[in-house]
Amino acid sequence: MVVTAPFTGNRPGAQPGLPNLPEPPSGWPVGSYAKYEEAQRAVDHLADNEFPVADVTIVGVDLMLVERVIGRLTWGRVLLTGAASGAWLGLFVGLVLSLLSPTGGLASILTGLVIGIVFGVVSGAITYGASRGRRDFTSQSQLVAGRYDVLCQPRNAEKARDMLGKLAMGTEG
Repeated sequence: MVVTAPFTGNRPGAQPGLPNLPEPPSGWPVGSYAKYEEAQRAVDHLADNEFPVADVTIVGVDLMLVERVIGRLTWGRVLLTGAASGAWLGLFVGLVLSLLSPTGGLASILTGLVIGIVFGVVSGAITYGASRGRRDFTSQSQLVAGRYDVLCQPRNAEKARDMLGKLAMGTEG
């Protein structure tokens, strides 16, 4: 088992084994975009034109958590979702049991499947029942930014700004 400390990793320039503490990005702004795809396209353009992209950073500014409501949560949906997730777990356990069992076979798989479905339904019902209707909807959360700035190290910032300016004007492919 490998144990790692928080904030350790492979940040460029970090010394191995020392903490990789968060630090603000550095560089000069060379472009600002409303959508991440636009910033990504700008950096891709630089890469396609042999620019040293190791000097470039995309920074999300004005971060916000966006929760998009997908649908209404009902007992039927809760039980069906619980049964489906339990079925997958039960199928996996049943397959493992069938491989380890001297007789093997379909009985182990079906037993695991049934037990998994029952477990999933009961677990989903308990969780949903405990919420007492305080969250009767399903949603997906996403971290997004108000804008995406492209920064570049000073040694190449002017060149990057020129290349992105030509891209924006449509004079460079």
